[in-house]
Amino acid sequence: MDLGSSDEYEEEIEEACVAIMCIEAHCKRRSVWVHEINLNRENDGEYHTLIKILEKEENSDRFHMYFRMSKNQFNYLHDLIKDKIRKIDSKFRRAIGTKERLAVCLRFLATGNSFRSLGFSYKMGFSTVRSIIYEVCEVIGKMLGPIVMPPPTEETWRTITEGYKNIWNFPNCLGALDGKHINIRCPINSGSDFYNYKGNYSIVLLALVDANYKFIAIDVGSYGRNSDGAIFSNSQLGKSLASKSMNVPHDKPLVEGGEALPLVIVGDEAFPLKNYLLRPYSRQNIAGNEANKIFNYRLSRARRVVENAFGILSARWRIFLRYMEVQPDKGLRARK
Repeated sequence: MDLGSSDEYEEEIEEACVAIMCIEAHCKRRSVWVHEINLNRENDGEYHTLIKILEKEENSDRFHMYFRMSKNQFNYLHDLIKDKIRKIDSKFRRAIGTKERLAVCLRFLATGNSFRSLGFSYKMGFSTVRSIIYEVCEVIGKMLGPIVMPPPTEETWRTITEGYKNIWNFPNCLGALDGKHINIRCPINSGSDFYNYKGNYSIVLLALVDANYKFIAIDVGSYGRNSDGAIFSNSQLGKSLASKSMNVPHDKPLVEGGEALPLVIVGDEAFPLKNYLLRPYSRQNIAGNEANKIFNYRLSRARRVVENAFGILSARWRIFLRYMEVQPDKGLRARK
């Protein structure tokens, strides 16, 4: 049998060896694509065991404790975002279902557990958990934001002012404004940008809240070292109020036949005094002045609503009570 020249024969052998090595490498990669702990995810994973039991229970209290929302709320949210988070099955494995992806994200927000902890519970890879949480959170923000925090109309503002007048005895109030520091681990190469006055690293959630503890508008993502007043001035909310482009109604008298006064938001001493923003009198201006003391009491009573809203938010979603183990550049600065 003619094998041709020795050079051609050696070249063919070399090509065959390379092909065999590539096939072996591919098979090895496939064998470790899914860790052996996660191979039985559809039998042993928390979604396919505990959550399936919670879904079947007639009493949904435990379901609510687990996800911080009712079954109806979970299903509504799932129907809203399922088309945006659905993945296609590959020939090697089935994609993680949309309900399971939502469950992982909600459990992260409800507990603040690490990606590794959730990965062990749901029998998923750690990087898979991370990518699911990032993606689902982004989709929820885009889909749910316009529904729960639509741009306020004049009628919306009037309803809010009536609420503050009737519930908190503060007329002509458009909302309570304050900032909340969301603690994070020290970001890589961030210097002192995120270092706040409390000695922690954080980003700031600036929020405007109505009389019923509902968020009207937010700005999140500013450096922790910045003051609330500076963040407000640079936020879309502050710029819109300053340019009178927020559909705020015209000035309104406090009493029948009285002088028309502007509608305002209320804040603490960290915010600047403006014709659309009230802050309390300083200590030197309330000494011996009973009227100023009463004003500060009324303003503090109305402003406390936003602090209560932050407390309710943290009690519901425990992620806000922990240090977030994510880099800030993974979330874009959000203005609603």
